[in-house]
Amino acid sequence: MSPAPTSNHKRISLRLSGALYNYLKATKCEIFTAPFDVRLPRKSNDDKDIITVLQPDLCVICDPSKVEDKGCLGAPDIVIEILWPSNNKKELKYKHEVYEEACVKEYWVVEPTEKAVQIYILMDGWMDGKLLASGHLYAEDKDIVTTPILPGFSLDLEELFRNL
Repeated sequence: MSPAPTSNHKRISLRLSGALYNYLKATKCEIFTAPFDVRLPRKSNDDKDIITVLQPDLCVICDPSKVEDKGCLGAPDIVIEILWPSNNKKELKYKHEVYEEACVKEYWVVEPTEKAVQIYILMDGWMDGKLLASGHLYAEDKDIVTTPILPGFSLDLEELFRNL
């Protein structure tokens, strides 16, 4: 059995989910927190054809047809992973590749120790495919995280990382 996330990991998860929930309650988008299966189909949407299932810390889904009793079927609009000691570079590289292949629009990596948020953005047109490219690194106390997926949403990093 894996150890539970750290208390700081849970604090960040709660603060992020609260900020996103407050923004999203007036939209068609929803936020889901782990444990919540993101099921990424390859050939078809049949359960037997789904070989990739991940449980990101948080995900935002703006297409209600993707939400099922079993979780999310297809790529969420935003996936957020909060790092903690058991995360490793191999795991992050694997998830980055999976989210890129699945066409997740944004992949946020929250680094509590560095008090930073790295956002990767899905881009069109690289080698006739998709590329999840580095978007922006938010790493200053006064930085405000924004996203074109959620116009008007803002997240104050000072507030997110307060008292950690």
